[in-house]
Amino acid sequence: MAGDEVFDAENTRTTTTTGQAAPAQEHVSGSVLVSLGALLLGMLLAALDQTIVSTALPTVVSDLGGMQHLSWVVTAYLLAATAATPLWGKLGDQYGRKRLFQTAIVIFLVGSALCGTAQDMAQLIAFRAVQGLGGGGLIVLSMAIVGDLVPPRERGRYQGLFGAVFGAASVLGPLLGGLLTQHLSWRWVFYVNLPVGVVALAVIAAVLHIPRRARRHVIDYLGTFLIAAVTTCLVLVASLGGTTWSWGSAPVVALAVLGVVLALAFVAVERRAAEPVLPLKLFRVRTFTLSVVISFVVGFAMFGAMTYLPTFLQVVQGVSPTMSGVHMLPMVLGLLLASTASGQIVSRTGRWKVFPVAGTGVTALGLLLLHQLDEHSSTAELSGFFFVFGLGLGLVMQVLVLIAQNAVPYRDLGVATSGATFFRSIGASFGVAVFGTVFAGRLDDQLTDAFRGTRLPPGVSVDTLEADPLGIAALPPGLRGPALHAYAVSITDVFLYAAPVVLLGFVLAWFLREDPLRRSVTAPDVTETLASNPVERSSHDEVCRALSVLGGREGRHEIYRKITARAGYDLLPATSWLLLRIRRYGAVEPAVLPDSMPVPLSVVMEAVRQVEERRLAVREGLDLVLTDRGREVTERLAQAREESLAQLLGDWWGPGRPTDLVQLVQELNGELCGSRQERPDGPRPVERFG
Repeated sequence: MAGDEVFDAENTRTTTTTGQAAPAQEHVSGSVLVSLGALLLGMLLAALDQTIVSTALPTVVSDLGGMQHLSWVVTAYLLAATAATPLWGKLGDQYGRKRLFQTAIVIFLVGSALCGTAQDMAQLIAFRAVQGLGGGGLIVLSMAIVGDLVPPRERGRYQGLFGAVFGAASVLGPLLGGLLTQHLSWRWVFYVNLPVGVVALAVIAAVLHIPRRARRHVIDYLGTFLIAAVTTCLVLVASLGGTTWSWGSAPVVALAVLGVVLALAFVAVERRAAEPVLPLKLFRVRTFTLSVVISFVVGFAMFGAMTYLPTFLQVVQGVSPTMSGVHMLPMVLGLLLASTASGQIVSRTGRWKVFPVAGTGVTALGLLLLHQLDEHSSTAELSGFFFVFGLGLGLVMQVLVLIAQNAVPYRDLGVATSGATFFRSIGASFGVAVFGTVFAGRLDDQLTDAFRGTRLPPGVSVDTLEADPLGIAALPPGLRGPALHAYAVSITDVFLYAAPVVLLGFVLAWFLREDPLRRSVTAPDVTETLASNPVERSSHDEVCRALSVLGGREGRHEIYRKITARAGYDLLPATSWLLLRIRRYGAVEPAVLPDSMPVPLSVVMEAVRQVEERRLAVREGLDLVLTDRGREVTERLAQAREESLAQLLGDWWGPGRPTDLVQLVQELNGELCGSRQERPDGPRPVERFG
């Protein structure tokens, strides 16, 4: 703040160099906090939707029929959200994020309402695709709007809050889905979005005001369409081949050929696109290529298993929808714990290769353990096996995003992040589809073998047992056992067939080259590792988030001791902080600092004594203002702080560094110098650097 406006946050009063009053700016305003609350509601909608539906699926199938198409209730949403995500991000840049975010919520709510009224499986699948189109914008736009509302130094904190909401939704989603299904109806799994979404819309319309910074993009519509079409063709082959149609049938072969042709067209289009949705040049980087393939494998295993485990619990184990959500908690908790721990360990130690190797290995072990489950498995077995599976996924998920970010130059950081999360989303679509194909094929064979030569009650057949899995409970005891066993074998065989896919990821992980981790590559937030649809952020946004996290972390680790030494002064850390605070606000009243900040009065007084003894600042009434010598010292301290931030960027801060990166470092430096976020550790002396 270049001398025109200064703010005494601790006394909640503002002064200027001319003595005029000015508005307070130290804290995020109340209207911004309300807006962030509305954005959190939008994020909650998207986060819940990927887990809340799974525990309702067995009841949905029993009501609407079509067990062989169960996977498409999930896949339709995933494909639509994955295809739409990059468009939402760039359209928001061009046409304003507030309007686009409101549009995304409306589309999501319309899709939710239609899903709740669906009368057959075909309608539900179509309406889930509509819901996915809106859902694709909820996460990407809400996170982008945080960047519009919150200064860089605070973004790590608030984006962490969004990550916490996402993590909480991952835990609560299965429980809430089970509760609504059991006590109301499966339709309320979708209707519950409506009141939450309406509140978010109303708040956003009333209080959200963000600056309009239009950025022109050459949007890759054709590339987006082609990648969505290729994925849809291949997922259709995976889900319909061997079930609805035989593998050698004309429709399956035609879909496979069409998928290959569209893939070739996609490659040709991306080579020429000004802003490709998936830059092909990234695949020349071996580490990036291996990381996205492993991301595909992880998405394949995670979402495939999460879709069919509730069916196993409710049909085979006979637990209620609510309790099936409770039984899923060990897996979700294992995933969250391992994901958080691995990301933090890697970002602090710089060593990462052990995690993709161990994570894929433990995930494969988890799948083999899940294959051992049957209708007689105890709750302890279920919980233990679920936890191992979640632990394996968590060990590798955060690290894969770090690996992709670490492997590319600054200009490709954003697309590397979106590429890694894009392939995880595509893997999720394939996983759910392939799991569904294997399950449907095995179930038909198992039920046919179980009841061959057996007289079934009137109205009961293999087809009706497939269409209404919960109807097994009404079978006579002598028939119920074979039917449950058929379902148990069919579902657990899915995990056996998925294990080789994950083992492929395990083998590939050994070929990753452990390049040194950049200090500026920090543990990604939960939205980058657990979201069902890709994350779309620019390189600037990614570095801004990383520096805000690192800036705060450095501030908690004696940053003022370091920058004082870098500047070559023998000042107390508290003195450097006080000088930078005076520089930032023009004048500071020392007596009020301890009232609203966790800085002891004794520390403040030591700093005041030193600045006055050395004539770095003088009293004007109750305030301290800088002298000419003080301004000289303070400018050098600010420069040292900027250098310490730039040092975090490593080789991204090279001779050819882009202008936006320079501006970001300067902006963040101005906000952090003397801020509440960074405060001195105490009045201990520092070594002198000459």
